[in-house]
Amino acid sequence: MQARAAERPLLVLNAGSSTLKLSLFDAAAASGPHVLVHGVVDGIGVHPRLVIGDGEPRPVPEAKDHAGAFTAVARWLDDHLRGARPVAIGHRVVHGGTRYARPVVVDDRVLSVLEELTPLAPLHQPQALAAIRGVRNHWPDVTQVACFDTAFHHGRGELSEAFALPHDLFDSGVRRYGFHGLSYEYIAMVLPGIAPRVADGRVVVAHLGNGASLCGMRARRSVDTTMSFSALDGLPMGTRVGDLDAAVVLYLIAERGMTPSDVGTLLYKRSGLLGLSGVSSDVRDLLASDAPRARFALEYFADRIAREVGALASALGGLDALVFTAGIGEHAAPVRADVCRRLRWLGVQLDEDANETHAQRISAADSRVGVYVIPTDEELVIAQATVRLVS
Repeated sequence: MQARAAERPLLVLNAGSSTLKLSLFDAAAASGPHVLVHGVVDGIGVHPRLVIGDGEPRPVPEAKDHAGAFTAVARWLDDHLRGARPVAIGHRVVHGGTRYARPVVVDDRVLSVLEELTPLAPLHQPQALAAIRGVRNHWPDVTQVACFDTAFHHGRGELSEAFALPHDLFDSGVRRYGFHGLSYEYIAMVLPGIAPRVADGRVVVAHLGNGASLCGMRARRSVDTTMSFSALDGLPMGTRVGDLDAAVVLYLIAERGMTPSDVGTLLYKRSGLLGLSGVSSDVRDLLASDAPRARFALEYFADRIAREVGALASALGGLDALVFTAGIGEHAAPVRADVCRRLRWLGVQLDEDANETHAQRISAADSRVGVYVIPTDEELVIAQATVRLVS
């Protein structure tokens, strides 16, 4: 590693609902940004701890919220960089609204627009903004770049983006945005090197983590996706409901006496796999459980994924490849197997041994649809975009 890179690396911050991930990159590497170290503050607000690389977790009691988590990260960075500052800082920001179709340098105007979008991503937008403000206070003259989960889905056209609502609502921003775009952008970037015969064909990518969605791509561009106006729609997730008849919300307010805040808590934090199972929001816990409701939650999850893959195949005019990514997609072989079993009608044939060993290609040799497991790397996408903007 060059001295300049060691003294002034590029920093990427990825704020989740209860985590703050950090990645340091050598931005001077000839082949592009090269990761030096990953770290995370997890359990924010409950039992927060900082983990750097493969090191031992260390308690960080100040991380009662994301502002405190950044304080812990900044203290570690000051020590690790010996007082030097990062050359630039890239952020994952979930919602960019209609305005931002590509990464932007953060200034006062950008920050104001992103704050206005908070109601559309209440579990993630405030956390990213807390990290941006933390950087401003700690390193006020370091350039910050916002990279958006919605940006990959821009330009799909009104047919894909509109709800069947009066057009003035669409013009005012009530539309299907789509999310997990940084993950999908990474898969689109690496797919030609992994599956060149199908990379530019009709591909569905399943980003399955605590938040889950699917994206149908043609020529490695988003055609349609399961999340829409917010990161609440589409597939059931760890604690989020996914697809829901809007009349249920009206009923809960009018007939059950729930406030909008109560309904928000129900749909964002008490539903999904947690609500279905009554056991856990974590697929690892559900797979290990003998509880009938845990098994039901997993079956429901796989069934909804398979249904939405079928819908996206319709939008694409067929299916050439299915890609699993993110925590569940990369590691939960039983979930992948159940989804693929439900998609046999589309020509999906699974290689059971390859699936169990998490091979890169898990479809059988005679499968009409190629099925792949590809680890995602949102931080690398952010690092590349940040270098482009500040170089």
